[in-house]
Amino acid sequence: MQMKKQKDVRISYWAAHATTIVSVSLVLLIIGIIALVSTAARRESHRLRESLEISVIMADSISNPQAQATLQTLQRQPFCRNLRLITREQALEAWKADTGEDLEALFGVNPLSPEITFTMPAAWSSPDSLRRMETVLRKVPGVEDVAMPGGDLVATMNSNIGRLSLVLGVIAAVMLIISFVLINNTVHLTIYARRFIIHTMQLVGATNSFIRRPIVWRNCCAGLIAGLVAAGILAVALALAPGAGFTQMGDIISWPIFGIIAAALVILGGMLCALTASIATTRYLRKDYSELFR
Repeated sequence: MQMKKQKDVRISYWAAHATTIVSVSLVLLIIGIIALVSTAARRESHRLRESLEISVIMADSISNPQAQATLQTLQRQPFCRNLRLITREQALEAWKADTGEDLEALFGVNPLSPEITFTMPAAWSSPDSLRRMETVLRKVPGVEDVAMPGGDLVATMNSNIGRLSLVLGVIAAVMLIISFVLINNTVHLTIYARRFIIHTMQLVGATNSFIRRPIVWRNCCAGLIAGLVAAGILAVALALAPGAGFTQMGDIISWPIFGIIAAALVILGGMLCALTASIATTRYLRKDYSELFR
């Protein structure tokens, strides 16, 4: 008999909160997609900034050992990463591979100079930082020229990235507001069906906190389940993405980052459902019996 009663309780819980779980899951799924897109855009923009390459061209009189010493000097600079020395011989071989011309046979000597290439941290990818970087590099002994991305190119790239981040941020904020309204309406309808039970509990002497606590807890659990459902759908989509042709998705969005987003969805679902349940329950706790029919 007790087992049958517990089964009825479970069935009534799922029946009462099925609509809430499905609705909140869909809302959280959209929020999760926006979060993944925002994360992917931010990581990709960071990668693009750090992939910009600067070339330091040495003077003709600089030998390969001297160029190696210059490279060690540049390693101490905060804006230098992934430094690579291209010797005279390597530069000549690269020229032959690209153009098919043998400059050494043409001029009798190797006319190419050693070259040092490196990438920079994303924080240095601004026109002002590039100008400061060029000033420092040109003061290094033996440096003849510095080839780097134009300031206009970097400024345009940063402007586009900023606009994209702003648009995604606005969309995320709007979706959060819409999700709160939708979740509030869904939870409100669930509690509306129990408004007479709430009033009856008040009549027998139950305190507001005693009435509110289980309602908030049940809806919080529904929100947590909805968050798990949304996170599960996103996890399946992320796992199937490489097979669908999105081979770089795993590099852009790693599983640890996805875990943070999934945990945020679960917590957000529980918090929103608990908050809306508390607001709706408080509203009906303050109503008179005659107002319950409206």
